[in-house]
Amino acid sequence: MILLAENQGTIAKVIEMFKNISFQDAMSKLANMLVSFGFKLVIAIVVFYIGRFIIRKINQLLTNVFDKRHVDLSLKTFMLSFTKILLYFILVVTIIGILGIETSSFLALFASAGVAIGMALSGTLQNFAGGVLILILKPYKVGDYIEAQGFAGTVKEVLMFNTVITTPDNKTIMIPNGVLSTGSINNYSVQPMRRVDWSLSIQYGDDFETASAAIKEILNSDGRVVKDDPSQAVFVGLKELGDSALILTIRAWCHSADYWGLYFDITQRMYAELPQKGVHFPFPQLDVHLVNNA
Repeated sequence: MILLAENQGTIAKVIEMFKNISFQDAMSKLANMLVSFGFKLVIAIVVFYIGRFIIRKINQLLTNVFDKRHVDLSLKTFMLSFTKILLYFILVVTIIGILGIETSSFLALFASAGVAIGMALSGTLQNFAGGVLILILKPYKVGDYIEAQGFAGTVKEVLMFNTVITTPDNKTIMIPNGVLSTGSINNYSVQPMRRVDWSLSIQYGDDFETASAAIKEILNSDGRVVKDDPSQAVFVGLKELGDSALILTIRAWCHSADYWGLYFDITQRMYAELPQKGVHFPFPQLDVHLVNNA
């Protein structure tokens, strides 16, 4: 309202000025005003491009500083994003001032609008606060493999409002920081070791001890399986007497980076090698008994 009143007063003064002067003087003053505005516009354009160049250089300088100091990638991406937005805001305010618009009125209007916008964008502000909490508490960092909000993937960037992850099938997912800072996160990369579990069915009649020894031999022959710690030794147990098979539980420990490779390789080896050791895989069976009442 203040800005509108000021503009109306300025327009009234201009109209009054043109009433009291001749047409030739009016055209002369109009030409001078256009020349003055054009000069300011040229300066504003030059300042914009110079400012954009300086912002890029500052961004590049900060990147180099962060790299030399080995700053955490999550903090690096967040700070670069925040600094870039702040510098562009300062550049826009500077250009508005060069064009002759009263920056104090503009800032007052912006502050008033900021309150309303802040209430409307409360979710966005929550995401910003969530990003700050993530950087402080570090539930995950760039490079970690996490599962959250129904998505699983590798963290690529932690931005001001979102965290960017890439799924194993190369999809890019952007998850708001607000829900990540308050929700449950499964971070698979925190612990250096992971336990690999298999569930294997063998047919009734096969000897459990023979099957257990054959499975342990397969696992212990793989260099990725941890063998030094007795608490992480290979385990084979009889889990359940199923309808058509004996169901075994198999457990082994490995480094987190070897998890999926070990899982698939051992599964393939058990399928190929266990039948050679007298262990058979069952098919679903149903016994039918015929009763002759004749």
